[in-house]
Amino acid sequence: MESTELTEKIIDVARGNAPADILLKDALLVNVFTGEILTANVAVKDSVIAGVGDYSWGQEVVNLTGKYLIPGLIDAHLHIESSLLTPAGFAAAAVIHGTTTVIADPHEIVNVAGLDGLRYMVKAAQELPLDIFYMLPSCVPATQLEAAGTFIGPAEIQEGFKICPSSPGLAEVMNFPGVYLKEPDVLAKIKIARENKRLIDGHAPALSGKNLNAYLSAGILTDHECTALEEALEKLRLGMKIIIREGSAAKNLLDLLPLVNEKTCPNLFFGCDDLHPVDLITGGEIDNILRRAVAAGLEFVTAVQMATLNPARHYHLPGLGGIAPGYKADLVVVNNLTEFKVEMVYKAGKLVAREGKILGSLSEVIDKKMLNTVHLPDLKGRLTLKKPPSSTLARVIEVFPNQILTKGVLVPAGKISLSEGILEVAVVERHGKNGNVALGLVKGFGVIKGAMASTVAHDSHNLILVGANEEDMELAAQTVAATGGGLAVTAGGKVLASLALPVAGLMSDQDASTVARQYQKLSNAAREIGCTLPSSFMTMSFLALPVIPELRITDRGLVDVNKLEFTALWV
Repeated sequence: MESTELTEKIIDVARGNAPADILLKDALLVNVFTGEILTANVAVKDSVIAGVGDYSWGQEVVNLTGKYLIPGLIDAHLHIESSLLTPAGFAAAAVIHGTTTVIADPHEIVNVAGLDGLRYMVKAAQELPLDIFYMLPSCVPATQLEAAGTFIGPAEIQEGFKICPSSPGLAEVMNFPGVYLKEPDVLAKIKIARENKRLIDGHAPALSGKNLNAYLSAGILTDHECTALEEALEKLRLGMKIIIREGSAAKNLLDLLPLVNEKTCPNLFFGCDDLHPVDLITGGEIDNILRRAVAAGLEFVTAVQMATLNPARHYHLPGLGGIAPGYKADLVVVNNLTEFKVEMVYKAGKLVAREGKILGSLSEVIDKKMLNTVHLPDLKGRLTLKKPPSSTLARVIEVFPNQILTKGVLVPAGKISLSEGILEVAVVERHGKNGNVALGLVKGFGVIKGAMASTVAHDSHNLILVGANEEDMELAAQTVAATGGGLAVTAGGKVLASLALPVAGLMSDQDASTVARQYQKLSNAAREIGCTLPSSFMTMSFLALPVIPELRITDRGLVDVNKLEFTALWV
């Protein structure tokens, strides 16, 4: 149908001269433009809202008396790969929770497979009941202190905008020191985005003062890394828009909610960032954030605005984020504005989910180029950490529950023991490039007897191992390599649990429920061997990300993030 003809048909419905395809009747409509809740009828024609008000003519009439109607929810910052699901698998799990649009950064798979990874994600997102707007990864690798599967420079960013013309812009610029230190490659990528008139997302944990000003002067607009109210307020005062994050490993919602008031609200959104499959299945997506925010005292219409209209306006997504004539008919029916139990989801005017079930099957796309991406060196004898004299100090990475920030602590070599909860951590280059193996120490996981392995290790996604002995660590490494990537828990020379992630070593080709069950078995096994962290694998996956303070480890060694340079394990 020609667009002119379509417009004319919508106008006919809007004027009451033709029946709506779907008439949603007597809904308690949450008006995100005025902050009101109004009883209204909504007339839908094809994929568009034709009118809101006194409409009574529809080929299909749906009575919503007593039910609330809100716009489709928008996740303002997400890495789909962190769900361990493909785009189709993620969509099937997220849409039933009312999420109809996500702003996704595919830098996980692009770190592994380059622009072929982006092409796969774009293709895999087609024909889904979920709009996925991909930001172009700005940091592949995140820094020059690690080995990734590829390198994305300014020329690749330019090519990326051709591959993904709907991209809103450049994804989180994680190398924030590279901006204020004027690294040419970092600034060149920002320049490409600006020349293409695209937005630029930020990533600047704990950045403050003049260096923060310098970072923002490059045109960077958002931040999702705020963990403290004072940090978020400083950034907000300098014009940044704040994405309040509540994911699996990083939970900042309750700390940042006092930031929200009538004046700051338009500059605040919600994002899950990294959400593992069990949390997605059992808790939900943005709907879970709405529940928690309202329970903590946030006014419910304000919460809905932050999850719909605000991100739509920032990311220049016309027709999304509201319920009004001419807007896309992305609509969610919920039972009330405290539980936000999703009863029906309409995507572009079609009912796509009801009572927690997706309607119809979603086409799964698997690219052979994304398979068999794990190429490990021989690890025999390479996971042995030799201790120096007991008086020598060791730099130990300390992790914390529900946070991805770490701390570097000094511990005498003589006090390094399992009883103190100090474990070995290893990062193994897995792209078949140099065979690097770096060893370090970590605490905060608990007193573990065994080992854990993962090829999900942000952002270069080398193999990361945490364990008490090299035998179990070697077995865990062999286990995930045999399945083309994945997660594993070992102890006493046995594999206690594993999860295959054959798609780029990051994602499963199974459905969300299957992955969630396997992931739960992994989590249970991690607890059985002594891990006390609530999100053990998610926390472990961030140990190798050298752009979040304070101390990290890559395949090349320990990294002092504050100085963005390598540092010695033994002092």
